[in-house]
Amino acid sequence: MQTTHPQAFDRDDVLFAPVLRTGRGFYAAVAVLLAVAAWGAYAYTTQLRYGLGVTGLNRPVAWGFYIVNFVFFIGISHAGTLISAILRLCNAEWRRPITRAAETITVLVLFFGLGSIIIDLGRPDRLFYVLQYGRLQSPLLWDVTSITTYLTASTLYLYMPLIPDLALLRDRARGWRRQLYTAISLGWRGTPEQHRRLERGIAVMAVLVIPIAVSVHTVVSWVFSMTLQPMWKSTIFGPYFVTGAIFSGMAALIIAMAAVRRAYHLENYLKPVHFNSLALLLLTMSLLWFYFTFAEHLTAYYGGELAEGAVLFAKVTGPYAPEFWAMVVLNLVIPLAIMANRRTRTVAGIVTASASVLVGMWLERYLIVVPTLANPRLPYARGLYFPTWVEWSITAGAFALFILLYMVFTKLFPIISIWEVREGRELGIQEAYERIESYLPGPGVGAGGPIALR
Repeated sequence: MQTTHPQAFDRDDVLFAPVLRTGRGFYAAVAVLLAVAAWGAYAYTTQLRYGLGVTGLNRPVAWGFYIVNFVFFIGISHAGTLISAILRLCNAEWRRPITRAAETITVLVLFFGLGSIIIDLGRPDRLFYVLQYGRLQSPLLWDVTSITTYLTASTLYLYMPLIPDLALLRDRARGWRRQLYTAISLGWRGTPEQHRRLERGIAVMAVLVIPIAVSVHTVVSWVFSMTLQPMWKSTIFGPYFVTGAIFSGMAALIIAMAAVRRAYHLENYLKPVHFNSLALLLLTMSLLWFYFTFAEHLTAYYGGELAEGAVLFAKVTGPYAPEFWAMVVLNLVIPLAIMANRRTRTVAGIVTASASVLVGMWLERYLIVVPTLANPRLPYARGLYFPTWVEWSITAGAFALFILLYMVFTKLFPIISIWEVREGRELGIQEAYERIESYLPGPGVGAGGPIALR
């Protein structure tokens, strides 16, 4: 049984082209990204050989870039499951071309979040101590459990809608690709019963993945807020972290969509309306982020506690003031100036605002971690944190490797869900005819009338 109509193959040829054909530009980008990732790997081998002494970590700043990257990567992971699942459950039809791009970000970036923790340990073998000696009372064990559950659910949520497209590729590919797609398409033939079961499974996963995603970044926030450190002991850290995660995840999704759109000429699928819809959501999250940030710092200032005041003024007027005010500009001023104006809310403007948000949200994570540790409540000597070339290199290598894996994914699988786009196209035609039928006089349009649906 055919999985689709021949006309659909012709119409959606542009979606198969990135998978079945590869140009020189792709290999050039892969070479550059591999070089950066290799340099990051060399830096990590240096750290393994000489220990964490080659980093800028010190007493009292025992957490630095690696924990900042961990929180940042876990936050970006909300781009897929949370955004995609909510839009799917709300039956937002404009979601169809963007869901897979979002879900792919989630699955890939989670590995880098986990990897940042392993790198921060100094000795990777100590990771097994969490499993061997972990206690249920520890938020660290909650963190490991929630992220593992999230990774499993997100992988299923990415794979299930991919199955029909794998069958389409199976019918087109040759050689090793055909064998790969045949094995992982699970015998999909596109029967009504298979579609019914698939839709049911996707709906169930969409419902399950939302509370899992929310719980993950809430638990990440508890790793901080359940300590007695100044500016960490906060009851709003849970929603604050979840809001920031959705904010940064949405910005990452917009940038990924723009890159894919430009590289593979998908302007007819990823249209300005999709960017505009996400831009309005991003603008809303920017204002919500500012509300939580203002509330968090206002209560610390008004409370007048000496330890919290030291951290607060270190951010606002002290050594971390450049990073703090840059964060405000990048996360609020620039997005508000671009996306609140219809004339500047173009694809290029939205991508600029999203890049601004990504940098700003990384700075926000930095300002959560470092100033508090540099100004502890206990009478330790105050200190500053200066990352070394090892930390910069590993961070750059992690980002390069993530982009590389995302590019490889687009070459193995369609980054836009072909069957969902076709389904939405057919539903749109059906709904248009039904609207016509509701107000046109005379016989029914769809059933035996002068205009037939087919």
